[in-house]
Amino acid sequence: MGYTIAQKIIKNHLLSGDMTVGSEIGLRIDQTLTQDATGTMAYLEFEAMGIDRVKTELSVAYIDHNTLQTGFENADDHRFIQSVAKKRGLRFSRPGNGICHQVHLERFGIPGKTLIGSDSHTPTGGGIGMLAMGAGGLDVAVAMGGGAYYITMPKMVRVNLTGKLQPWVAAKDIILKVLQIMSVKGGVGKIVEYGGEGVKTLSVPERATITNMGAELGATTSIFPSDDITRAFLKAQGREKDWVELSADDDAVYDEVIDIDLNELVPLAAMPHMPDNVKSCQEIGKIHIDQVCIGSCTNSSLMDMLKVAAILKGKTVCPSVSLSIAPGSKQVLNMLALDGALSDMIDAGARILESACGPCIGMGQSPNSKGVSLRTFNRNFEGRSGTADAGIYLVSPEVAAASALTGVLTDPRELGEMPEIEMPDEFIINDNMIAMPASVEDADSVEVMYGPNIKPFPKTEAMPEDITAKAVLKVGDNITTDHIMPAGAKILPYRSNIPYLSNFCFKQCDEKFAEHCKEAGKGIIIGGANYGQGSSREHAALVPLYLGIKAVITKSFARIHCANLVNAGIIPFTFANEADYDKISVNDELCLEGIRESIANGTDVTLKNLTTGESYKLDYQLSERQRDILLAGGLLDYTRESQK
Repeated sequence: MGYTIAQKIIKNHLLSGDMTVGSEIGLRIDQTLTQDATGTMAYLEFEAMGIDRVKTELSVAYIDHNTLQTGFENADDHRFIQSVAKKRGLRFSRPGNGICHQVHLERFGIPGKTLIGSDSHTPTGGGIGMLAMGAGGLDVAVAMGGGAYYITMPKMVRVNLTGKLQPWVAAKDIILKVLQIMSVKGGVGKIVEYGGEGVKTLSVPERATITNMGAELGATTSIFPSDDITRAFLKAQGREKDWVELSADDDAVYDEVIDIDLNELVPLAAMPHMPDNVKSCQEIGKIHIDQVCIGSCTNSSLMDMLKVAAILKGKTVCPSVSLSIAPGSKQVLNMLALDGALSDMIDAGARILESACGPCIGMGQSPNSKGVSLRTFNRNFEGRSGTADAGIYLVSPEVAAASALTGVLTDPRELGEMPEIEMPDEFIINDNMIAMPASVEDADSVEVMYGPNIKPFPKTEAMPEDITAKAVLKVGDNITTDHIMPAGAKILPYRSNIPYLSNFCFKQCDEKFAEHCKEAGKGIIIGGANYGQGSSREHAALVPLYLGIKAVITKSFARIHCANLVNAGIIPFTFANEADYDKISVNDELCLEGIRESIANGTDVTLKNLTTGESYKLDYQLSERQRDILLAGGLLDYTRESQK
């Protein structure tokens, strides 16, 4: 039996375990990346491990999230990250150099390599044939120190692409179609691999759009073959030497196969408030729009930007629409300027933003109240834009640009003949905004710079013999990390200050959640299905840790958040009988008697409801290593003990 692309890379990087679906495996990690919203905490954790130098082939620290500097906090975090990078052997991508995933694809991604990043959209690298996965900051810190990255061996899904996209239909429409088919929960425990003749019609940036938004499926990652198209992209980036051919064996076996005929796809949109709430633009109709935002790590490549510029050229944005455009990297912005396309955008009335994440994470450009905003982004969770009652639609750059001109949601096929855009044979290469680290000999003289907003890692403790605590919160299905720990311009500057950040935890679900936790001293959270979907932000586990949360009991978890809970020392349980979810109310007194012994031995766990007198059987899918992490009080304590 042959191997899939992902299985080949896993086999070549396997450090522990075997490739049996559902079992834990440890992988050697070649590359890591961080961004500044998660990076400060990741580097605080790395410093706490006491390791002098990163041990990966390449580690890069990017500044792309918290670039709006309305106070000292973000600038202090950037200075801290830059000093750690210089001292510990990382490259540092300075503010303005671009969005981590776009820059990494351009300058550092290598087919066949493993990459983990403290950002859930790290699977963008799958567009170039990498096994690229989002992870919590602590997992990234361990990998930088030479440790393995552990995942559950996933199932393999083949998305078989046939035919060719018709004019005005985009790569974004492919991944929206996949989301429509699989849902935001459909990729959990799976790697999505793209194949078929249709793959050959897609450029690397188009493939990267698809793998980027594969994160919304809940998938471990998504991946494309490395072929002649990959080689041409790397050659244009001056990196042809990094190319290796990579494809699935003809007799590779997949657990699931999805067939998509590209000829049949039409322009699509994800409606509020989930990425899988997908309909065609024609089905939705010509709804009035207030705002259009083009950019993000999903759709900010040069190819996307040139298409937008061609649509806007010689026209004017509708007076009732605010259009903002954020090119994905300095390379993209520079080439747009030299090409004249940037001038076409400006002439049309677009507001040009810096090459950063910006509106995608609520960092500016919030829509008006009850506004409708079309965005080329990857998530449209309620409130994520910064406006609680806004309606956010996810669309392709073609749909976005066409609609910006008309003032209503517009199927771009109405514009007539589509402009032809081709990938350049050569990109402009100028890495002057990537700072190299100090040499090993000079590293001792580099001082790590801490600012007053940077607070220590939350206090941890070994698992007690028993846990008795109130159910301090009960939430429904599809709770996102934005619900747990919001993003946005008002909150993101405090990502390195867990005590202050705790005031905003679960505020969208319960305004007084933090107060209730502090009054109770400790607590247990009850959740529905797919709890913790969305971002890789470990703050969604670290802040509950700080607030005394001891366990989270749900119908099911999203992969990265479940791992982050374990890393924080919070026990993730699922109901053996989902109907038991309905039997627990907020403020019920719950007891996990003998929990330390049960976790240590891997035996059954029963939750007692002291308020009602009922008992419920709980499940936990934890490896022996994860159980040891929980017993130690979290991954940081476990790692410290392992080094003794």
